[in-house]
Amino acid sequence: MKINNVLIGVDESTYAHNAVAYGFDIARKYNAAVGLVHIIEPVIYPPDTNDGLVGMSMDPAMGQMQVELVNLQSEHSSTVIEGLIKEFGTGLVVTKFIEFDDAGNGIINCAKQFNADLIVVGTHKRSGLDRLLSGSIAESVIRHSDIPVMVVPFAE
Repeated sequence: MKINNVLIGVDESTYAHNAVAYGFDIARKYNAAVGLVHIIEPVIYPPDTNDGLVGMSMDPAMGQMQVELVNLQSEHSSTVIEGLIKEFGTGLVVTKFIEFDDAGNGIINCAKQFNADLIVVGTHKRSGLDRLLSGSIAESVIRHSDIPVMVVPFAE
């Protein structure tokens, strides 16, 4: 088995930090390139029904606020990724991905774009009602990926 490209899904959690450590370890062992992907899930604003004509807000500032929010989220994602590169990426080729998508789909799409041989994600080890209500990104990636997925559980 040859691993040339390892894609790691990241966020600000300790669970993801743990997975990043594993992913970079694997990349070092195989002399592989690393892709770090931070997903920004879209925020859907409910329509403002104050305008009876079309049921849409006529406030032009709303569009500008959304653009500013996207810019802030992108800057934050870049900061998260840069911090992980400084901590773990010395001596490795690292590609950054910031995607606006559903987390599971975004990770899979980036993995295809990066030509990943392995996807590494962390898990919150949720179960029961908590998992049902919040879903599982790791489970979504496992179910829909054609690329091998390593799920790194968090050990306290």
